[in-house]
Amino acid sequence: MTQKSVEPAAGLDRVARATLGGEPWVVLIGNPNVGKTSLFNRLSGERARVGNYPGVTVERREAKLRLPDKTQARLVDVPGAYSLSARSGEEQIALSSVLGIAQNPTPDLVVVVVDAGQLIRNLYLVLQLIELRLPLVVAVNMLDEVDEPLSLEVLQEELGVPCVATNGRTGQGVEDLRTGVAKALERPAFPRRLAVDYPASLRERVKQVATVVPDEWLHWRVDHVEDADREARREALALWGLTSIEPDDELTDIPAELRAKCLELEADGADIDLEIVQARYAYLDGLAERVHGERDRHPPKRPFSERIDRWLLHPVLGFLVFIAIMLVVFQSLFAWADPAIGLIEGGVAWLQNFIRGTFPESILRDLVSEGIVGGVGNVIVFLPQILLLFLFIGLLEDSGYMARVAYLMDRIMKSLGLHGRAFVPMLSGFACAVPAIMATRTMERQRDRLLTMLVIPLMTCSARLPVYTLIIGALFPPSKAFGLLPVQGLLMVGMYVFALVMTLGSAAVLGRTTVKGRRIPLILELPPYRFPNLRSILRSMLERSFAFLKEAGTVILVCTVALWALLYFPRAGEAPPNVDPVAHQAEALENSYAGRIGKGMEPAIEPLGFDWKIGVGLIGSFAAREVFVSTMALVYGVGEPEDDEAKPLREKIRAETKADGEPAYTPLVGLSLLVFFAIACQCMSTLAVVRRETRTWRWPLFMFTYMTVLAYVFSFAVYQGGRLLGFG
Repeated sequence: MTQKSVEPAAGLDRVARATLGGEPWVVLIGNPNVGKTSLFNRLSGERARVGNYPGVTVERREAKLRLPDKTQARLVDVPGAYSLSARSGEEQIALSSVLGIAQNPTPDLVVVVVDAGQLIRNLYLVLQLIELRLPLVVAVNMLDEVDEPLSLEVLQEELGVPCVATNGRTGQGVEDLRTGVAKALERPAFPRRLAVDYPASLRERVKQVATVVPDEWLHWRVDHVEDADREARREALALWGLTSIEPDDELTDIPAELRAKCLELEADGADIDLEIVQARYAYLDGLAERVHGERDRHPPKRPFSERIDRWLLHPVLGFLVFIAIMLVVFQSLFAWADPAIGLIEGGVAWLQNFIRGTFPESILRDLVSEGIVGGVGNVIVFLPQILLLFLFIGLLEDSGYMARVAYLMDRIMKSLGLHGRAFVPMLSGFACAVPAIMATRTMERQRDRLLTMLVIPLMTCSARLPVYTLIIGALFPPSKAFGLLPVQGLLMVGMYVFALVMTLGSAAVLGRTTVKGRRIPLILELPPYRFPNLRSILRSMLERSFAFLKEAGTVILVCTVALWALLYFPRAGEAPPNVDPVAHQAEALENSYAGRIGKGMEPAIEPLGFDWKIGVGLIGSFAAREVFVSTMALVYGVGEPEDDEAKPLREKIRAETKADGEPAYTPLVGLSLLVFFAIACQCMSTLAVVRRETRTWRWPLFMFTYMTVLAYVFSFAVYQGGRLLGFG
């Protein structure tokens, strides 16, 4: 290739183009963790999730982009990619989006976002896009984090494309980028051809592969393309094929002739990947000298982050810091959220008493008071804790600390046969297993994705938090262990650590039996530490709270009403004059449809320390874990005498006794129940998304079976082992 300027390609007028093919398409692409999604939100007004670690964007997103002249374009945000070389279907999205293949619209313009602090490494992707002869605009993001200034003018001259300084977090330069996009759409221009010195042997292979590159991969949205540009794209796609097509890749829609030619040329033993990477970085190093100057060839890499990482990435201290942070977080969930929980509990009890005292006795009154207000209300009381949990997770993600945790965990995970990148979706599993399972698409191999999917539901999701809080708050006193550490906070941390150990242990077993395969090394960029974007975090908290309330008003409400009916019918009538009303209500509850089901399963769950009431709660929890709380509220609400005032559910569970007057639920029963909920797969949505991702019912059924069996075995061991040790 020769380095020379290319005259701008004659483009269609934007109005004419809009008439012929709809609104202009603008693709936003960049390495993971360069602030691409932040810019997408700024440009479009969307509210896509932003996190300071790789792997947040797992699907392409589309939104309207309003241009300065009041016209609109379609803005597409594709998953982050370090390069266009791809070996999995998810990675192929980036290439398909920029080329307009595989049913993707052909873009009018590609905006590539680069991190100013890692400019040369980020320009590797820019170089590939230039070789593909794509109309480009380069957004140089986070320029304020670089100590040594770089010359955008020199960079723009060298690449032959517009370069705009931006900051997606603050919004600085976003309007300049919007203007640059509009100008590039008005008169699309190809970049300068770059003189990358590829070896002669590699050029010969490229020529052979170029002959079988499909013609449909060579189209543009401009009305004139020079033959030299078509030939340049053929050669660039040939290079892509040589680095991406392998015997065990998962790429789709690859012509058989192209695949065969690439595999044939790769079989001669030459390290083609190394030749290509060395040639490209040799060019980029020369570019660095011109952009930064010889003395400042590599800008300093955020020394503050490096100093902090000496402690946080230490193999021993790093884990101690992580555990300490988790202890503070989960103790805060009790200490900070308890006043708000108490207020909501009091409000729910007041509303129940008001309904009972105001409306005449009827089935409708009981349904509203016990089924709707009591059932759903006792789930909503845990909203403050869920909001706090998402606040802490957002702060840790946005600050860059979560990526450090993934790095620490890779030292353990690699010994278990699990890919280190799996910890990124596993971290998302602390919030919800459904998006976490979807986030496995960022992993290269199907084996790694499947193994990660099968263990993610073991992570402690936010749906378990109401159950944990109810059990710990009811059965474990707010005392201190050794006079120093709070028991409730320690127990909550212990449940999260237990879940993590179970997840990694299950991955080790499944990775060596059911889902075998070799492990590939972790490649994970550690982002710089940044002050969290509080606005984004608060918006995410609100979205999560609305999602929780929506679920409480739909799924949980439906399940609660159904379970209320099973607990309410058949009706026993009024207690005879000579019969204790409390005993009569208890007998009626046991003889209800739900009571009969619970009694029927009691022999199976009694070895775990559970009675029939917990059995009824477990039935409801398999629709959604939070339903366990509302079900227990129904059990105690329906069985409550008419003249008793409604009390918080925690108090009712704590006061429950057996026939001999002994407490029905001891800390040992609570611990057994915590272990069961930590392991069992009680989420229909999770099973559904695994079915969608794997396209078979085999794996969701396998996951449900192995997790349920594990839950029973571990819960049995905890309860029976505790009794043998003298705990009651």
